[in-house]
Amino acid sequence: MERVILHCDCNCFFASVEAALNPELNKYAFAVCGDPEQRHGIILAKNEKAKKYGVKTGEAIWQAKAKCPQLLTVPSHYEEYKDFSKRIFDIYCQYTDLVEPFGIDECWLDVTGSTHLFGSGKEIADELRETIKKEVGVTISVGVSYNKIFAKMGSDYKKPDATTEITPENFKELLYPLPIGDLFMVGRKTAEKLRNIGIRTIGDVAEFDENQLYRILGENGRIIWRYANGYDYSPVLRFDYREAYKSIGNGATFKRDLVSLDDVRTCVFFLCDKVAARLRKHNYECSALQVGIKDTHFQTIQRSTQLSSPTDLSYDLRNTALSLIEANVDIEKEPIRSLTVTGTKLLNGDEVCEQISFLDLEYHIKREKEHRLECTKDNIRHKYGLGTITRCSFIDNDFGF
Repeated sequence: MERVILHCDCNCFFASVEAALNPELNKYAFAVCGDPEQRHGIILAKNEKAKKYGVKTGEAIWQAKAKCPQLLTVPSHYEEYKDFSKRIFDIYCQYTDLVEPFGIDECWLDVTGSTHLFGSGKEIADELRETIKKEVGVTISVGVSYNKIFAKMGSDYKKPDATTEITPENFKELLYPLPIGDLFMVGRKTAEKLRNIGIRTIGDVAEFDENQLYRILGENGRIIWRYANGYDYSPVLRFDYREAYKSIGNGATFKRDLVSLDDVRTCVFFLCDKVAARLRKHNYECSALQVGIKDTHFQTIQRSTQLSSPTDLSYDLRNTALSLIEANVDIEKEPIRSLTVTGTKLLNGDEVCEQISFLDLEYHIKREKEHRLECTKDNIRHKYGLGTITRCSFIDNDFGF
């Protein structure tokens, strides 16, 4: 039996939510932006009026206003976006339990088993569009197909507020004339490589030799060849499926540059506290640590090291992170704009065993005290809120956290 897969994509999601909360915005070309004071001054989303001026997601605010001088900018409200996303997700779950999120504003739905209740894939897609528009106040575009990749490309094919059905009979007609960059999984650099060898459309990829693509692009070459030919059999996962974490990390771009070791220490402690709390929340310990360091010229280096033993303690992470940074950056000569700390090589906390040596007994006693302390902080924050207990060095800081 041929599958019936939908891909539902909210149109200009952040901007649509802002307009739903404040309909007056619909009169203007506007964009949702990061906070320039926090040095996140980029376009996060734009409405259709702004899009007509060429405003693009990810560009700086000054670049957008050069294209559209009358552009109205509004701040982001992530809690509202999460709330709207959950409301939309709950509507999807009324039609099937096979609902797989792909970011905050996109989902795949496998409605193969639901068509006898709600009608064809296209009928379900149209009903979803109308229901979400009426009950939530935002629009979605929906792709309907027999696999996930073509369903995704269908939702991109026509926007806003549209349904596009891609079938075994029409996919060549609809998709093959499209530029290669429109194929799922083909980024800017891959598209450039393909154009250099004469591949300009999705149809060109489909007709190219698979083995030659593999020699040029590695395994990614085989993947995009299969996608172009409609060979995708990946399942839509249940709404409650959670893939095992491969890494857990947190990063921040600071309100001002870090210019001293004390600055670095404060910010590393902040990030490591967050990473360690997330490790404990999901019952993981990491056996390696990676640090990403971005300087004021936007150059980024990444350094990693193996830990002496698996850990979920901020106490262990921050000491290792500081050592990596000190070994690779002269902070007085190279101010730091942003940092990322990531625990990698994760192990399930229930399976971690460590042999304790009598020679290191004092060290292990100290770590056990730290573990009790950090777990106590977790419990307080869970019960009373994240801001109820914090380090003194975090209070009234000028880093933006």
